[in-house]
Amino acid sequence: MNIPNLLTMSRFVMIPLFISLYMNDHRVSALLVILVAGLTDLLDGYIARRSGQITLTGIMLDPLADKLMMLSVVAALLVGGEIPWSAAITMGVREVGMIASSAFFHFRGMRTVPANVYGKLTTFVYYLAILLLFLEQPGGVELLWTAIVLSFVTTGVYFMKFKRLNQAS
Repeated sequence: MNIPNLLTMSRFVMIPLFISLYMNDHRVSALLVILVAGLTDLLDGYIARRSGQITLTGIMLDPLADKLMMLSVVAALLVGGEIPWSAAITMGVREVGMIASSAFFHFRGMRTVPANVYGKLTTFVYYLAILLLFLEQPGGVELLWTAIVLSFVTTGVYFMKFKRLNQAS
């Protein structure tokens, strides 16, 4: 197992750690776990591309780790009463849909679309919204909705690129 894949796997371990910290009122520590998870996400992709260590395992597990972490954060914020049900359901439907469609297309032998600037921007806005929510600053829910809308736009862009990529193959 290479370093990028180990970094990806570490995010799976961070999920129960985050939940435990959040549910036991250690908000700042829980936020730090989220930020470390975000950092490992940046690092694993950078290292994999830079060193030529891109693997099928990494291609599959990296987005899964990201989506499961995001779903955990959403669930925690929902249970904590910090975000509305409508935001949690909208995010949850999109994330579960992305996981299911990625698995479906992967097992049909179709190629996946690599991360692009829209996906990175969406992730940044999500993390900014989470930061505001955890620090109980104004504008967190509004920024979360901005990230949700952006995530659906990004999904549309990914599907158009996916369609083009797999029609050409």
